[in-house]
Amino acid sequence: MLVEGISDQRAVEALARRRGRDLESEGVQIVSIGGAQAIRSSLERFGPHGLDLRLAGLCDVGEEGHFRRALEGAGLGSGLTREDMEALGFFVCVADLEDELIRVLGPWRVEEIVEGEGELGSFRTLQKQPEWRERETHDQLRRFMGSGGSRKIRYASLLVDALDLARVPRPLDGVLAHV
Repeated sequence: MLVEGISDQRAVEALARRRGRDLESEGVQIVSIGGAQAIRSSLERFGPHGLDLRLAGLCDVGEEGHFRRALEGAGLGSGLTREDMEALGFFVCVADLEDELIRVLGPWRVEEIVEGEGELGSFRTLQKQPEWRERETHDQLRRFMGSGGSRKIRYASLLVDALDLARVPRPLDGVLAHV
């Protein structure tokens, strides 16, 4: 499974654990490719002209075009739609995985998780900044998750652990179900 970053990898691993799956024993490896621009080389290595492995992937909506062109360039289709990409096992998060998780959990629940991590004060400081003061709490939380170095990585599994398993974001659920 090819994912853009380590936070995506941690989220998929957390969901697999919660669903009682042992991906390693199933022969599934999640590869953090280091950003969408690396999808082409990753498909060359793991795809039909490389190791010819069964593939799946997860990307942000802003990177959908990179993934689509790379899948087409790897010979996995032409004129691919999002539905075609999903049939291949590649799912798109709108706008990104953090956005999906915050939307499903609700901002109030994410704030509780942030408080549990002792970072509510830091979040409140972000909320007071002029460029964030008038924004929705959802958007503020997305920005907060993306700041502070490894915060996105740390919160990925915490947010997935807080999910109701009947309400998992579609792209995350879909990519795990594909493998």
